[in-house]
Amino acid sequence: MDRRRKELWRRCRSLADGVTLPEPFDAGSFVAELAAERGRPIELMQVSVPSSGPCGLLMSTERADYILYPTNTTALHRRHILLHEVGHLVCGHVGSDAGADGIVLDAAAGKTLMPNLSPELVRRVLGRTSYSAVEEQEAELLASLLARRVARTAVRGAARPDESGSDLAGGMARVDDLFGSRKRP
Repeated sequence: MDRRRKELWRRCRSLADGVTLPEPFDAGSFVAELAAERGRPIELMQVSVPSSGPCGLLMSTERADYILYPTNTTALHRRHILLHEVGHLVCGHVGSDAGADGIVLDAAAGKTLMPNLSPELVRRVLGRTSYSAVEEQEAELLASLLARRVARTAVRGAARPDESGSDLAGGMARVDDLFGSRKRP
């Protein structure tokens, strides 16, 4: 492993170790705790995304951070999207005009993805919604490290229900409730 990759891993492990995850994992509690720690609201917004669209999106305004996630995917994928977008927050990424793929979201795409936000607000924050290749690697690695911790605690929790009588299935049901369940064929 070259020096740059080692540093990426070291930084992401250190950041992941500093993130508190609720046991059992609950996305709503997690985001609320993170927002309280940061002293800044984080709002989760469901969006209908075409299959060619982005999986998730982090938008930061003066008032709050917004994590947009698709309704048309699995609960596991939604959780990973959440952890990835949180990774951008934890890493302190501020975004740029174009991401690793060179694509900038235009106003029409912003309106499609974020119909509940005013076009003016969308235009103001579009420049802060894409990241460099290194920032994407950091967010993805951090999301994977956090997801691994969530999975480990879920396995331990499945072996013994917590004091509320909740089990792994109950925890997954809460994630599905928060992010909307998807019927499987």
